[in-house]
Amino acid sequence: MMKIIADENIPAVAEAFGTLGDVTLLPGRSLRAQDVRAADVLLVRSVTRVGRDLLEGSQVRFVGSATIGFDHVDRDYLQSRGIGFATAPGSNATSAAEYVVSALLALGEREGFRLAGRTVGIVGCGNVGSRVRDRLAALGCECLINDPPLRERGGHDAFVGLDDILQADIISLHVPLERSGRHATWHLFDEAVLQRMKPCTVLINTSRGAVVDNAALDALLARRQDLRVVLDVWEGEPAIEMPLLEKVALGTAHIAGYSLDGKLRGTEMIYRAACDYLGCVPRWDAATVLPEANALDLRNLPGGDDLGRVCAAVFNTYDIRVDDKRLRGLLRLPPADRPGGFDRLRKEYPVRREFAATTVCIDSDAGRLGELLRGIGFNVDDGSASDT
Repeated sequence: MMKIIADENIPAVAEAFGTLGDVTLLPGRSLRAQDVRAADVLLVRSVTRVGRDLLEGSQVRFVGSATIGFDHVDRDYLQSRGIGFATAPGSNATSAAEYVVSALLALGEREGFRLAGRTVGIVGCGNVGSRVRDRLAALGCECLINDPPLRERGGHDAFVGLDDILQADIISLHVPLERSGRHATWHLFDEAVLQRMKPCTVLINTSRGAVVDNAALDALLARRQDLRVVLDVWEGEPAIEMPLLEKVALGTAHIAGYSLDGKLRGTEMIYRAACDYLGCVPRWDAATVLPEANALDLRNLPGGDDLGRVCAAVFNTYDIRVDDKRLRGLLRLPPADRPGGFDRLRKEYPVRREFAATTVCIDSDAGRLGELLRGIGFNVDDGSASDT
């Protein structure tokens, strides 16, 4: 029987890959060569470095990473060994985009500003960045796009340079981590770039921690109280810097893409890729394990305007402030316990659904509210279907 080693935090991985062989679940961050030596298939997340040190001498034939990125995998080594490889591009893109929406609505509520009319600079317009653009445009933002690789490939959007991005009210980063080459992103936002952000900028990073120079950002925030920073990813994870956590407006434990929908989508993507590579017929479907859809009734919500109702729908589905509070709980732990606490926040993350799993009930005369809700991904019931 095929032997499969899998990160214990990949959802439904035993159910899915159990149709192919014997699945052993192990902690991904502590996987060692002896754990995978007899495996045919290895399934990981971004916390596991996959390359010669882990795989030399093993019989692994296929590696699947239930992630959108692959900077943790030595693809050249896999290719030299003839080992199949797949990731799950776009699997958590919707979840990450909804994280950005929740973050900006939470900051708007806290700081007293509205998104409509704000300029947003989106760095990286792939699976996540394009979804962020669509949702923020639906909320009335003007979106500027910076993506040199996409521009070279003939993307059809109007692209701008980084100088223009730095003049935006909000900057949201959605790039892969590339340490070298013409389009390197390691410390893309270094000290010099960070210092050029205009007053009162909101900076959001949900890509990779090292895209922003965390030490330079910490030093800048000590001087620039006007800036608002939202970090989901950090240099040195899981041993993140507590002084930086204390300075950011919102901080979370690398969970932007952690909707149940997105995680199961990722599992299914690498499962089907493995089946295709190994010549097996898929016999598992993520839809079979998703909970039923939710309903949210906003018809009797007292007072408030359209934006208030949008906030109610978003925070009822995903409230980033709850995750921020959880991460700040690390500040109360002894320093030696904080890395483990960071990992526990990810391992024990509660079930979170994407906006599309909720149908929002609104009044038939609610006007533009339905358009706003649909624009950020909710299903909407305004009673019109029952009137026909």
